[in-house]
Amino acid sequence: MIRAFHRWPGLLALALVTILALSGAALSVFPAAERIAAPQAEAGLTVGALAERIRAIYPGVEQIRRSPSGRITAYWFDQGAPGAAVIEPATGRGVASADPNQAERWLTNLHRSLFLGDGGRIAMAAGAAAMLVLALSGAALVARRAGGWRHWFAPLRGPLAGRLHVEIARIAVFGLVLSASTALWMTASTFDLLPDGSVTPAAPAEVSGKTGAALNEIAALRQTPVAALRELSFPYPGDVTDVFTLKTAQGTGYLDQGTGALLSWADLTGWERISETIYMLHTGQGAAALGLLLGLVALGVPAMSMTGTLIWFAGRRGRPRIRGNQPAGRAETILLVGSEGGSTWGFAATLHAALTEAGQSVHVSPMSAFAPHRYTRAGQIIVLAATYGDGAAPASAKGFLARLGATDYAPDAPLAVLGFGDRSFPAYCGFAKAVADAAEAKGWPQLLPLDTIDRQSPQDFARWGRALGEVLGIDLELTHQPVLPRTETLTLVSRRDYGAEVQAPTAILRFALPRTTLWRRLAGTGFARFDAGDLIGILPEGSPVPRFYSLASARRDGFIEIVVKKHPGGLCSGQLTALEPGDAVTAFRRRNPGFRPGRGRAPLILIGAGTGIGPLAGFVRANARHRPIHLFFGMRHPDSDYLYGEEMPDWQEEGRLARLVTAVSRGARPHYVQDALRGDTAALARLIRDGARVMVCGGRDMAAGVTDALAEILAPTGLTPALLKAEGRYVEDVY
Repeated sequence: MIRAFHRWPGLLALALVTILALSGAALSVFPAAERIAAPQAEAGLTVGALAERIRAIYPGVEQIRRSPSGRITAYWFDQGAPGAAVIEPATGRGVASADPNQAERWLTNLHRSLFLGDGGRIAMAAGAAAMLVLALSGAALVARRAGGWRHWFAPLRGPLAGRLHVEIARIAVFGLVLSASTALWMTASTFDLLPDGSVTPAAPAEVSGKTGAALNEIAALRQTPVAALRELSFPYPGDVTDVFTLKTAQGTGYLDQGTGALLSWADLTGWERISETIYMLHTGQGAAALGLLLGLVALGVPAMSMTGTLIWFAGRRGRPRIRGNQPAGRAETILLVGSEGGSTWGFAATLHAALTEAGQSVHVSPMSAFAPHRYTRAGQIIVLAATYGDGAAPASAKGFLARLGATDYAPDAPLAVLGFGDRSFPAYCGFAKAVADAAEAKGWPQLLPLDTIDRQSPQDFARWGRALGEVLGIDLELTHQPVLPRTETLTLVSRRDYGAEVQAPTAILRFALPRTTLWRRLAGTGFARFDAGDLIGILPEGSPVPRFYSLASARRDGFIEIVVKKHPGGLCSGQLTALEPGDAVTAFRRRNPGFRPGRGRAPLILIGAGTGIGPLAGFVRANARHRPIHLFFGMRHPDSDYLYGEEMPDWQEEGRLARLVTAVSRGARPHYVQDALRGDTAALARLIRDGARVMVCGGRDMAAGVTDALAEILAPTGLTPALLKAEGRYVEDVY
């Protein structure tokens, strides 16, 4: 529901909100410019002294105004001709034209009414209302994605457009709420929808009938500093019944022009003070720094509009449309989805359709929207949970475990948890297992035992569906066709072969970059933007299930490169290692933001064996800033599978690679990469103690050995691999 409240005002009022924000940002500059340019009154100058100076220069002065910026403007008549000027307070003389800035006037009319009068004012008010809804709903969505309000600035992951959208929103949302709400207040005041609340002084019962009081001798003028002045209006010449009208930051009063006596006074009401404060907050008049800050915030609106549109289009392409989704309060079955790349939503759509056809009313939502108090009619709750990285929650499940832990009791409706993952990874369905364990600890009744789906297997899903149908007492056949990202054709341009001598055929395959559209470049989808360490999904002939390989190159390298080892009976590896230059494969890119070198100058310790060298070589190749990189690489024999052996000396000479340590496992004295680590204990302990980041890529057995070796190395320092992982300084990409 919150997502819909956020999406539709943004899409429907996109142009209006953008105009409102850009014109507001432009207008925010003028109060600051006026504050800088306006001559300021010296400290201690009173209204009486200022008025004397001005009247000495302009005897026909009728009014003196002081704007919130401190600019003083005088208006007069000279031989029947009106005049006006910005005043230098020190002399009382005009120093600049008082005519309004034409650009400011044009922008103000655009901002307030689109040059359309009252109808335009109503339209812009609707734009402000849409902006307020967007800001409030966006804040709720940011908190949900971050895992709660306390984690507002938690690190993000996901596509670039989504991360930019949230990063800007984190900073801009408070300013946008302020700007939009004050705009609505001012519009309501313009159309008299709010009470006036102002009080004017009582009309003087009698005046002295005299004229000519010295301005600097009038007590009220002599005691009022210029900084408090709003406006001083002079009596009409020759009219002995007229009076001075003094408006200040405290109120309004009438002064006798002959005696200077205060005839009546009315303090500024609380309502007037609120109105003035709201005007100041919205326009920046009297608070130039705040105005500039809100103007900068407003510039985030067009950026969020663009990224939001990209997110919407990407969501429509990447997530299947679930038709007939019932409200949570009326659904018999609740489906909660935890997905990182979007594939789990496809399984949810298949399950939703099958349950609906069987007569169930079903509600589907992300796990991050878990709200058990809303599931008033639920007979069962089903969680479909993928796993991110080393057992972490995927993007759409952020905060689920925290919400479950915070509930006083588990829902009455029994729970079934289905995990999605890849058995080749050590943390296979780790998050789903964590959900099942947390539910059991909470006393949540079980509908089905925890089950898992390996590599998006439609057969596993159908088997689980039959078990679910038996428990529900319905005939449930789940026929799932995986929804894959948009694929592209990659053409092989070169290959380098290794490993034949040790019966482990391995190849470095380099593909040409596919052509990409401007839209995909802006959106950063497909191969329009990628980094070493991202994953390439390749669809082998004869299988609908993709196989994933780590990229050894980035977009800026100008090619797509992977390292592939041929496995006995391996469908995809067999096809890839048989490719010749000019052959093509069908592939797509999947982000892998958890396996990145990170920013900064902290040293990198890269550890890999066999084909695990691929992304590590990509990191070294990209190290143009000469960050200290220490590479530990395990191979079978340097004469057969020394992958990237030709490039290593060049990278060292160029300063991209600080140190290379190799381990050879075939020969008279087998030496593995974990042995190489133990042989460098002192240097490694020093590097890690000083902040180095460890990155491991390769087989899970190798990764386990590396973890054990580092645990031994770090024991004297008080550090552990688990602690480094918790700090984000130890990351793995293992298979």
